[in-house]
Amino acid sequence: MEGNAYGAGMAGKPFDVLDYIKKPSVILRFISWVFAIIVFACISAEKEYSFGSYVACPYGGDSGACGFGIFVGVIAFLACMVFLVMDAMFDNWSNVQHRKMAVMADLIFSGIWTFMYFVCFCYLTNKWVGTTNTIKNGPGVSSVQAAIAFSFFSIITWALLSGLAFMKFRQGSASAFAPSFEPSDQPTPYPGTTATSVGNDSYQQPPFDPTTTKSGDPGFSAPPSQAQYQAPSY
Repeated sequence: MEGNAYGAGMAGKPFDVLDYIKKPSVILRFISWVFAIIVFACISAEKEYSFGSYVACPYGGDSGACGFGIFVGVIAFLACMVFLVMDAMFDNWSNVQHRKMAVMADLIFSGIWTFMYFVCFCYLTNKWVGTTNTIKNGPGVSSVQAAIAFSFFSIITWALLSGLAFMKFRQGSASAFAPSFEPSDQPTPYPGTTATSVGNDSYQQPPFDPTTTKSGDPGFSAPPSQAQYQAPSY
């Protein structure tokens, strides 16, 4: 039913730090946050690589590759902090619509940023392959390669976050359309009767009726016509 959709029925419970840090989404979000720091920090540290008489991006001299990598990493860093706060507040939201919007925002952003990290990984890898051996063997090469590696790792973490968000959205949608009653497992017999089962058929005995009781049974009373009957005399 809608009252329990997206976990709204559990709203109001006290915040538990241990339960919060054990959530799979929180763990993956924190890992993605660390990966984002590594990506944009490594690119920022080496974005002005010296090419003899001029300075340019180490990824083949393409400043667009450095700019795109920094953009993806910084946005992922900020988004992770926002969603970590949202995960901490989620259990205290009783409004179903607010919960639904939070889950949808998580699903949409995680899906988009999985794709953005995939583009970033392909972009940086392509430019790095075309870079001269002089740069590949020069100083700071480990930072340049680390940005590529953690862009790939971020694809996995954000894809997992997308999967968790989709599962939460599907479960919440199913709860919103669930029936609000629970059917009884066993039928209640009619008051004053007992249920009797014979084979595969079942019937119920009617309430006590003096007119249907056999003679000789306790409580039997004959009809008035039989009680006053007298044999004729000849």
